[in-house]
Amino acid sequence: MTWVKICGITNVEDALTAVDEGADALGFVFYEKSPRYVTQGVVRDIVRQLPAKIEKVGVFVEEPPENIRRVVQEVGLTVVQLYTETGKPERIKDLVTTSRAGVPKLIIAKPAANFSGGNLYILGDKKDIAAIYALLLDSGSGSSPGGTGNRFDWVEARWWARGMKVLVPVIVAGGLEPSNVAVAMRLCQPWGVDVSSGVEASPGKKDPKKIRAFIAAVREEDKKD
Repeated sequence: MTWVKICGITNVEDALTAVDEGADALGFVFYEKSPRYVTQGVVRDIVRQLPAKIEKVGVFVEEPPENIRRVVQEVGLTVVQLYTETGKPERIKDLVTTSRAGVPKLIIAKPAANFSGGNLYILGDKKDIAAIYALLLDSGSGSSPGGTGNRFDWVEARWWARGMKVLVPVIVAGGLEPSNVAVAMRLCQPWGVDVSSGVEASPGKKDPKKIRAFIAAVREEDKKD
């Protein structure tokens, strides 16, 4: 089944709604410029109420590795999602390792436009790629990394996005919503999908009906495989 992440979680109610509806992962944004920014204390309280099977994803933008390591340990994250233009993934993974939290999985988030033609060289060599749990593709840019609510060109990306998953699991994000997630899945055939604004009532506040509809649409499309 397709891995489903509900991102931009800011409160317990939305977190538990997403879990009840069948989400595989919840995302918490530790980027102060985001309207979905949430503090460590809030996330720690939410994480304590989540089932162990749910992936707890911390979203970071060009954050120093030592800060990431501290948040992972203090909050109890199981996945680090990193928007970065610098730094090798395996080195970042080494630095977020802690004795208490173990080794969190690493998702590297990049604008899909960077991979036009399927070029993976910007992720590094095979060793670098092997350190990555998944590659998240969205429509972000350097000035607006993720959370734009816009989609990239799925038709243009479909062939190379499918091919990339031979080397690394691919997650599609950006502009997804209940009405179009099935289209993105059919075109790009991703390992996972990630939604934030597409299931919101307002920035940082989810709409339970939209969450339910989004996950239902994903599972319905899964049945067609």
